Amino acid sequence: MTANRINYINTALIIFSCVIAFVIPFELFLFSYGVLGPLHYLTEIGWLHKKNYFTKGRYDFIFLIGLCFALLFFPAFLHLSKDSTFAADVVALAVFLSLIFVLVEDKLYRIALVVLALLAIVVVNKSPAYLIWIGLFLPTIIHVFIFTMAFMLFGALKEKSFSGYLSVAVLILCAASFFLVQPTGLQYAVSDYVHKSYFQFELLNFSLINIFHLDTLEKTSEIFTSNAGFVIMRFIAFAYTYHYLNWFSKTSVIQWHKVPRQTLFWTIAIWLLSMGLYAYDYNLGLQVLFFLSLLHVLLELPLNVVSFAGIGKALAGSRLTIAGVVER
Repeated sequence: MTANRINYINTALIIFSCVIAFVIPFELFLFSYGVLGPLHYLTEIGWLHKKNYFTKGRYDFIFLIGLCFALLFFPAFLHLSKDSTFAADVVALAVFLSLIFVLVEDKLYRIALVVLALLAIVVVNKSPAYLIWIGLFLPTIIHVFIFTMAFMLFGALKEKSFSGYLSVAVLILCAASFFLVQPTGLQYAVSDYVHKSYFQFELLNFSLINIFHLDTLEKTSEIFTSNAGFVIMRFIAFAYTYHYLNWFSKTSVIQWHKVPRQTLFWTIAIWLLSMGLYAYDYNLGLQVLFFLSLLHVLLELPLNVVSFAGIGKALAGSRLTIAGVVER
């Protein structure tokens, strides 16, 4: 399959995700997160492993896995309060480590930069916005929307294809449409099942509504009944759904499916088991698969660094080319 054809398919998938998100945002999110999500985690981690996680060191990924374990088990061990910045600190350290692992190879420089990173975290974690942007938004909406868009833009700049730029433009327009177009005649009501199943994500919606100043909500439960709640939920459902679809649409290019039969068997088995858990009890599925979900976010960070670095180099190269033409 050609790159142009994949880009056009992606553009169609963006529009498809957008339309469905307008109509049934909560249901779309729960379906995508519970069905497409686990298969994405499993296949992407396997693919990243084949690529050595895009880091310069052979065992760099072990540190990111260690941070994932720390995030899951240390808070209870240390008896941390709910307002602790520990989770945000771990995510921030994972970002700094990913930058170092991708850009620096010398061990002494790496150690020095890790020390500086830890000092920086100690300074910035006093900020009120730190917990929200790093601890909540980065592993969720930034991961599925901003990083996906960066990955797409990096590919478009490398290919210099109209179809690639079109996909990025449509992604931005569709995301903006949820805030610009707010239909009132859909008569959308959230079921009790959705209320119970979406409970652990309520803070994400509530915080995004406050960040965008869409409304002044007093309780997180109001995200299920307010217009602002529906606006944000459409955006979240769209971002997550397309994040997964983008991955699967590029199978012929990424070739994550080219693995030993035994690996493919266990991938499918775990995926089917995870869907069974979500079908039995959605919150149970969230708890059991939380580690896998978080792990794929942290292990993908070096690839995100590569994408942004590639975008920077491509744009810098374009400016140099334009400057050279002007001088001539």
